[in-house]
Amino acid sequence: MKLFPKLNSLAARLIAAAAVWTLVGLVAGGFVLAGVFRASIDSDFDARLKFDLEGMIAAAEPDPAGGVSLTGRFSDPRFERVYSGWYWEVVPEGDAAPGDTMISRSLWDKTIRQTDSKKAGTRVWGHGLGPEGQRVRFVSQRVEFPIAATTKPDDTRSYTFLVAGDMSEVETEVARFTRMLIWSFVILGLGLIGAIFFQVRVGLQPLRRLSVALAHIRAGKARRLVGKFPSEIEPLATELNSLIGHSEEVVGRARTHVSDLAHSLKTPLTVLGSEAAAAPGPLADSVTRQVETMRRRVDHYLSRARAAGALDVLGTRTPLQPVLNNLARVLRRIHQEKTVTINVDCPLDLAFRGEKQDLEEMAGNLIDNACKWAKTRVAVRVRAGADGMLVLVVGDDGPKQGGRTRRAARRKRAGLRPGPGHRARHRQALWRRARPRRQRARRLRSAAEPARDRLNNSFPPSQRGGTAKRWRNHGIPSRLA
Repeated sequence: MKLFPKLNSLAARLIAAAAVWTLVGLVAGGFVLAGVFRASIDSDFDARLKFDLEGMIAAAEPDPAGGVSLTGRFSDPRFERVYSGWYWEVVPEGDAAPGDTMISRSLWDKTIRQTDSKKAGTRVWGHGLGPEGQRVRFVSQRVEFPIAATTKPDDTRSYTFLVAGDMSEVETEVARFTRMLIWSFVILGLGLIGAIFFQVRVGLQPLRRLSVALAHIRAGKARRLVGKFPSEIEPLATELNSLIGHSEEVVGRARTHVSDLAHSLKTPLTVLGSEAAAAPGPLADSVTRQVETMRRRVDHYLSRARAAGALDVLGTRTPLQPVLNNLARVLRRIHQEKTVTINVDCPLDLAFRGEKQDLEEMAGNLIDNACKWAKTRVAVRVRAGADGMLVLVVGDDGPKQGGRTRRAARRKRAGLRPGPGHRARHRQALWRRARPRRQRARRLRSAAEPARDRLNNSFPPSQRGGTAKRWRNHGIPSRLA
């Protein structure tokens, strides 16, 4: 089982869809959490500014002349350290002298330069620049103090109290939280994708078991789908078993009918042949030829029915090595006068998807032809093709056959003598004498047609002399054999 599914598979689509939605959800959730944390930090920072402003206003002590004093009454270490990032100012309004403005020690001799502001009730909130270009947030409030040393009873003097803090602290906290959030979500996302991958693989395991069970049926290791399947797949497995059973019944009935028909025809053909042989003559010769033709037709359609039945019924398989070894042993005995050595090179785990009789007929014809032309040795090699096909190569060490040699061999087998004026009779006699070979070739092609065999009837010269024949057929891969 492959660890990662194919891109066009159902598992890949489910994993990709779930992973995309997971990433989208994590990214959206990350932005929401970062925004909520930023708002919380800003709110906490504003609360600290507001607390310091109220403390500074409460600590302010007015004098009879309308002045304000904070000496010894508002002390905070943050405002005492120079350029610490925390600053305050008390700015008088009206025609006060510039020296009346009070600033914290942390400002040294600088002031807060405001860049933007927004009034909220009695306070003003905004941002500005500190003594070293620091980006600060401030809050200010206008406060009126009475003047005792005056004849006017309602005479007052106004001051603007301002407290500012460096925003770098807020940015540092937000950046730290964002980094932690990113790493946390990366780990969480990887964990979720892994969980999705595991869930999809486990969830689709019944389909994978169904596919393996079907492959075992094709390889001949089983006749039906066995095992427990989920309720969603159980009806499919039941219907497949019913379909396999129905196919076997239909093919069995068809083969029985064909066999019965062939047997019913063989008896009348035998009677006709015997009667024709008992009464020689032109009519008897014609009857004999027609009887032979009908017998070949019967054998031809029997072969087609046998091959079609072997391929229509799932699970028919034939191991290759035992059959080829038996053929080699039988053919060595048939051609023992030539002392032909037949070497079979076939892996043990290869199998032919069909019946034993078909394999013996097709491979036997090839090996027998090689034995006829071989001098001393015939080589039979079988390998598994990359496209799930079986490739059978039969070679011999006989003489090479060029164009003229092949034509001479055909004339010799036909009993012809080449010469002027005899070409027409030669062609007619050659055609008649080669008819059995053509009919046998047609039977082979017809028997192999349902299996989509690709039979190459040419005999190209081999590299070491003689001829080589190649035959390809649908087989069963070694991992299923």
